[in-house]
Amino acid sequence: MKKIADLLFEAKILKEIPRSGFHFLGAGRESVAEHSFCTTFIAYTMSQLQPDVDALKLISMCLLHDFPEARTGDLNTVHKKYVVTDEPKALEDATAGLSFAHQMTGLIKEFGDGRTTEARLARDADHLALVLELKELIDIGYEPPKAWIENVINRLQTDIGKKIGSAIMRTNRDEWWQDLETSEK
Repeated sequence: MKKIADLLFEAKILKEIPRSGFHFLGAGRESVAEHSFCTTFIAYTMSQLQPDVDALKLISMCLLHDFPEARTGDLNTVHKKYVVTDEPKALEDATAGLSFAHQMTGLIKEFGDGRTTEARLARDADHLALVLELKELIDIGYEPPKAWIENVINRLQTDIGKKIGSAIMRTNRDEWWQDLETSEK
């Protein structure tokens, strides 16, 4: 159980690791754990809209996709131009001695390869989580995210990902609760 406790503390550290791309925007902030939650929730939603996928695999893949960043940190596009990480080694070290290590490493590798339906949906969920962040910043008046959001939208691969992306772009960030206030009057 010591190895399990270590794994849980390592996963918890993701709450403290900031996503580094927001520095370039000049606005917004998010931890890796916050991003992983959002990505996983999007994946859950996708699994309900596309029931022919393996929902547990999709959701698990999204939950784990950035787990190695507990050891490597979050590298944005600029960082990746100059810094090379060994995420497989970080994951191998983190999961050494766990009976389910091969499941974790398999899901993260499948996500990275992006060949299965679940991996493509998971990658879209990952991108959609960023689209939500960027759209929210745009909706509250920040200009720089406008230069990024179309590039992220263009990375979407699946039909359901593209439909969700389009809906996000057409929806203001606060409509969900403003609609509640209107319906209560």
